[in-house]
Amino acid sequence: MSTLKAFSEKEHAYDAYQARQDYLRVQSSIQRRQHELEQALAQEHVAREAERHAKEAALQEKDAALAELARLQTLLGANQPRGGA
Repeated sequence: MSTLKAFSEKEHAYDAYQARQDYLRVQSSIQRRQHELEQALAQEHVAREAERHAKEAALQEKDAALAELARLQTLLGANQPRGGA
């Protein structure tokens, strides 16, 4: 009877060990996936920031071009001969 009891205790200990190993594998998988998702999110954030900066630069270039156009039109208007003289 004591042999059966010892065998049963060893089986219980082995089952507990296997359950713990399974738990650790699942936790490791969850942590790895979480890390992957965090990296993907960070990359998306960087991409959006780069896109935002590119749009801001394009708007600044457009504003500068419009300002230069206005300046040139003003110069052109000032240099045109005036009628009625």
